[in-house]
Amino acid sequence: MVEFHIRVAQCVNQRVNRKIKMDATITVICYKSKVLSNGESPLMLRVTKNRKRSMKSLGVSLNPDYWNFDKNEPKPECPNKSELEQLILKTKIEYQQKLLSAKINGENFTSETLVKESARKIKAQTVELFYTELIAKLKENGNVGNSYAYLNSYNSLKNFNKGKKLTFTFDMIDIQFLNKYEAWLRNNGNKEITVSYNFRTLRAAFNKAIENKIVDKNKNPFSDFKVSKFSTKTMKRALNKADILKILSYNTNDKTYYRKFAHDIFCFSYLCGGISFVDIANLKPDNIINERLTYHRQKTSTLINLPLTDTANNYINKYEDQCKDSLYLFPILDSNIHVTPVQKRDRVKKVLKHINRELKAIGNELKLKTELTSYVARHSFATVLKNSGVNIALISEALGHSELSTTQIYLDSFENKQFNEAMKLLI
Repeated sequence: MVEFHIRVAQCVNQRVNRKIKMDATITVICYKSKVLSNGESPLMLRVTKNRKRSMKSLGVSLNPDYWNFDKNEPKPECPNKSELEQLILKTKIEYQQKLLSAKINGENFTSETLVKESARKIKAQTVELFYTELIAKLKENGNVGNSYAYLNSYNSLKNFNKGKKLTFTFDMIDIQFLNKYEAWLRNNGNKEITVSYNFRTLRAAFNKAIENKIVDKNKNPFSDFKVSKFSTKTMKRALNKADILKILSYNTNDKTYYRKFAHDIFCFSYLCGGISFVDIANLKPDNIINERLTYHRQKTSTLINLPLTDTANNYINKYEDQCKDSLYLFPILDSNIHVTPVQKRDRVKKVLKHINRELKAIGNELKLKTELTSYVARHSFATVLKNSGVNIALISEALGHSELSTTQIYLDSFENKQFNEAMKLLI
């Protein structure tokens, strides 16, 4: 497919060259006079008019050993040769069209004004560099969860690129690229929700690139390629009230510590608005105000304010002695050990794995049809209230479903009294 584009581009390239004659020349060179920190030299667009030259970086670089300086093109053994050729041709055609347009319209321009005009608008940068800088910045700012989302996206794109670095720019990501990427994901056995996740993250990265003037917004392929076509619905993971009551009354007297702890965490989550495990791990005493649980979700920073029932509070009290020297309500994170965002995330992930293993065992013991995980508590909270006739706008599908931001708009309009009455229907 890349070779087809190159052949077409070469034909267009030849036609455009004939039209603009020798008024100006457009070439791409390997600027070997400049050596970057990685030992490579940048590829530069060179515009020549009236014997005056101006240059602009393409945002990519390569080892000069892989460049044919006589023909001004990558050598056959050059890594990512096809991608570089496509980028070079697209760049040359773009500027040749600008030159042709200027000539037809009788506009006066120089090589310098043409290059500077474009440079002010868009700062070329490879997808590789953009992703690595974005991931590093997110980690530095403590947004570890988001950094891992973009890292997964980067790794997926790199695997799609046959393990090679993403040395192309964002304007190379067009409809055709996205269609090939989708086909590759499906051929590699990815489920619909995984395909959706990868495309939503790539779309977010593209939008960030637009915001940072790295690619022109008019080249956004997601204007036509609709990510909403991917189904994000998963198998129902909610339990009915009868099954929930079985779990709440589950006898843990002769069980292991982790079995008891997993049970307590599940029940606490269910009784506290389906609070996620990462939010439970980060709860501190000051999150309890006037017998209410108040916290900001780690995932969305949304403010949650719910009544803390006596039953839910009992689960906190069970671990009071264990947590007396800790900043947290539950013995998951240790403030003396888990300091950085990465350390906290890794610890939460490790403990959650143990908890889900124990919950699965509890589910099997109780002969539940749904595999029990910590996330089932979140779905069950919303479903039980919904089936009890509680206003859907109050609980919404967003206490664990698709539109969290929309749900919070609804939640903000309800008073504490309504939440208090709704929570009584959980048991």
